[in-house]
Order: sequence, then structure tokens, then C-alpha cells
Amino acid sequence: MKNLKIVQSKYIVDYKNELSVNIPLALEKVNEAELSPKSFTFYTSVSVVASSKIEGEAVEIDSYMKHKMLNVQYIPEYIEKPNDLFEAYTYAQEHKLCEKTFLETHKLITAHLIVSSARGRVRQNEMVVLQHETGRIQYEAAQSKVVSIEFEKLFADIAILLKAELNETEIFYYAAFIHLVFVNIHPFEDGNGRAARLLEKWFLSQKIGKQAWSIASEKYYYQHVDNYYRNLARLGMFYNELEYEKCLPFLLMLPNSMISKNK
Repeated sequence: MKNLKIVQSKYIVDYKNELSVNIPLALEKVNEAELSPKSFTFYTSVSVVASSKIEGEAVEIDSYMKHKMLNVQYIPEYIEKPNDLFEAYTYAQEHKLCEKTFLETHKLITAHLIVSSARGRVRQNEMVVLQHETGRIQYEAAQSKVVSIEFEKLFADIAILLKAELNETEIFYYAAFIHLVFVNIHPFEDGNGRAARLLEKWFLSQKIGKQAWSIASEKYYYQHVDNYYRNLARLGMFYNELEYEKCLPFLLMLPNSMISKNK
């Protein structure tokens, strides 16, 4: 792909060589899934709970299913952040992906997370990412003086990729690379992880159709959360020194999420 500013194409041959999943064949199985309003609620609930639990939320899938599908009520503190994320997924399923609509989803995701003035806005402060187990600094994100520029580069690339003719394997490569670049920029004061996983799924849905929402990528990332963070950390500690040649272990997690035994 030419004219991309921040998403990189040069690892796609190695990506294809390393793939252990036949993506077109796996997608045929995904496309067999029945998609009704009820099943959309189910798949979205699974995605929301898994993505929330990666960020340390206590909500369990059984409880959340009772809440969403049987109207069982819980204390607000237990379900309000997952509900915010559910609203963001619902919004994404109903809108085309672009920078403006994505910022709207961040407002929804962070309704009970950060102050209103920071929702849907690129941060102006410096940002570090803490190691999820030890609490130590794991990564220093894009500096405040460049974060808006990098964010705009990413969405310029997304616009190019949304218009491009890509095969199914290439779509998965770029979806995961968008996820990776977004996490590395870490453009918001909070909610970056949840937003990154939604962005990846949203891009997929724009390229392969609504069946993408049934792919259990968030659940797979939660089930393999140590590898998820380890693969992110492989690239390095500083945004300006990232070694994207080490990206493949992370990029390969997305197609692996379609293997039936992981669902």
C-alpha cells in the first residue's frame, strides 16, 4: 500500500508466511453464524465484558448476559462502565468509521471514566502505560507535542485502507496493525485499550461486513491477556524508538481468535 503515513505494509509477506489460520476458510464459518438482534446483543455483550475485564473491571459474562438479555438489575458501579462500552459498540455498528465517529465512541466509552472535558478529545498531557501486573512503567506513549499529529496520520491511513481493494488476509493484517499503532500512540487520557479493540473490530466490519461483530477477538485477548500485553511490549518502551519488525506475534493474535476452540 502506497501513501500510508504510519500503518506499515512491509511486514505483510512475513505475516502471510507465519499465519497458522486460513483466514478465508475461518471467515466462511463466521459467516454461517445467525445474526439477529438477539445474537448481536449476545456477541456484543461477550466483546464488552472481555474488553472490560482486560482493563480490570469485575463484571462477569453470566451476570452481564442476565442484565442485557433478561433485564436483571445490578448496582450501578458493577455495570455502568460495561454499559458505556456496549453503547459505543452499538453506535459503531450503526455508523461508518471515520475520525469524527470514532471520537464519538470515545465519549460513550468514558462516560463514567474521565471528566467530560477529556472525552472524545486527544490528550494534551504526557502519558505512560503501566505494566498490568506489577504497576511499573512499561511504556512511554507519543509525546504531547506530536500525539494529535500521529492520531491524524492514523485516521488518514484508515481512510485510505477503507477505500482500498484488500483481500481477506490483508484486511486482518491491517486491522491488527491499526490496533497496534493506536495503542502505541495512546491518544486519550484513558479508555485507550477499550477504544483500540473496538477500532479493530469496527475496521473489520467496514471491510468484511456485519459478521465481523461476531468474531470473539476481545474474548481471545482476555483469555491470552499475558501474551497480549507481552506482544505489545515487544516493540519497545519509547514511542520514538518502537521496533515494528517485532510486530508479528501481536498481529497474529487476531486471526487466531477465529479458531473455534478459542470461542
